[in-house]
Amino acid sequence: MSFDKKTIRDIDLRGKTVLVRAMLNVPIENGRIDDTMRLKAALPTLKYLLEQDTAIILLSHHSREGQSLAPVAPLLSELLGKPIKFVADCAGEAAGAAAASIKPGEILMLENLRFDPGEEANDDAFARRLASYGQVYVNDDFTTCHRSHASLVGIPKYLPAVAGLALEKEVTTITDALENPKRPLVAVAGGAKISTKVPILSFLLQKVDVLFIGGAMANTFLAAGGLPIGKSLNEPDQIEAAKQIMASAASQGKTLLLPVDAVVTTDVEMAIDIRTIAVQDVGEADIIADIGPASAGQLDTAIRPEGTVIWNGPVGIAEHPAFAHGTEAVAEKIISSGAYSVIGGGDTADYVNNAGLGSRFGFVSTGGGASLELMSGNKLPGIEALQGKDGSMVQ
Repeated sequence: MSFDKKTIRDIDLRGKTVLVRAMLNVPIENGRIDDTMRLKAALPTLKYLLEQDTAIILLSHHSREGQSLAPVAPLLSELLGKPIKFVADCAGEAAGAAAASIKPGEILMLENLRFDPGEEANDDAFARRLASYGQVYVNDDFTTCHRSHASLVGIPKYLPAVAGLALEKEVTTITDALENPKRPLVAVAGGAKISTKVPILSFLLQKVDVLFIGGAMANTFLAAGGLPIGKSLNEPDQIEAAKQIMASAASQGKTLLLPVDAVVTTDVEMAIDIRTIAVQDVGEADIIADIGPASAGQLDTAIRPEGTVIWNGPVGIAEHPAFAHGTEAVAEKIISSGAYSVIGGGDTADYVNNAGLGSRFGFVSTGGGASLELMSGNKLPGIEALQGKDGSMVQ
C-alpha cells in the first residue's frame, strides 16, 4: 500500500528547526544500554534531516518512572557520528533557551517528556510550549502512536506535522503483510491473555489462512474445547470469546491451530517435575508452561516458502530457559521456512533480538502496543494527527 500521510520527503525542510518525536525509550540498566534496535531505526530519518541542513530537537519519553534520557544522548551520538547536546529539561526555561540557540546542523535532545504531567495528560499549554521550539514536527516513533499524548497529537495542532522514515516503514510493512500478503498467510499469536487479544484475533481471522495460537492464551481455548488444563493460567470469563473465535474460524473456512502437546510442571519458579505430554493428559496439579514439539511441528506444513508469517507473542514462558524451547522452535521454523516474516514487536521482538535472531526475519517491529493496535485494524492517534498526502505542501 502507499502510505497516506506526508513524510519528510514530501516537504521543504531546508534550514528549518525540526521537532522529532523519536524512539529513545530503550532499556537502561545502571546507565548502560545494550539494546540499540530502536536507536538504529531512528538513524535514517536523522541522517536525512541533517542532509537538509535542519536543526533537530529530539523529543521522547522513557516508560520507566523517573528514568532520565541522559544516557541515550552519547550512544545515539556515537551511532549517528554527530554531537548531540542534552538538556535536563523538557519544557522549562533551560529547554526554551537551548532550543532558541540551536543552529542548522546541530542536534538537541530534551529530557524525558513524562517528567512533565502535561505530556500524558495531553495538556494544550504543554503542547504549545513544545511546538514553539520548532517550525516543523516529525513523528518517527511508532511505538507510542497508539497514545493520545501531547507530543503526539497536541503538537501537530500548531505545526506542519509529517512522518519520519521509520514510522512510514513500520506502518507500510505491517499493513502490507495483512492487506497484500504472499499466501498462505500464517499468523502465530502468543502471550498470556486472550482478553487483550480478542480484537487482534478476530481481525486476523479475516485476513489469514492459518491462525496458530500458543502461550497461556491457548489454555483458555483448550478449556473452551473441553480439554483439561490443570492449574494453568487461563481466563474463565473469556471461554465464550474463545468459543466464538473458534466458531468464526470454522465458518470462514480458516485453519485454527491449537497446541496438541504441552510442557507441564507442578511449579513454574522451581521448574520441577517437567514433562511433555499430550494436551488431553494434563493432570489436575499440572501447569502448562510451554508448547511441545508436536505443537510447533504443525507449522512445518502450515508455513510455505512462498507465503508470509506474522508472529506476535511468545508461545511459552520464554523468559524462563526451561520453558523457552517452544518459542525457540517457532522462531527456527519460521526462519527455516523461507517465508517472508514480520515480527510484531513487544516481547516477541525482545526475544528474537536477545537471541541474536532479529536479522534473520524479514521485519522486526519496534512497536508493542502500537503493533497490536495496527494489527487489530484500529486507527492510531499519533498517525491520524499527521498531514495527509492530499494536504497542501509545507513551504
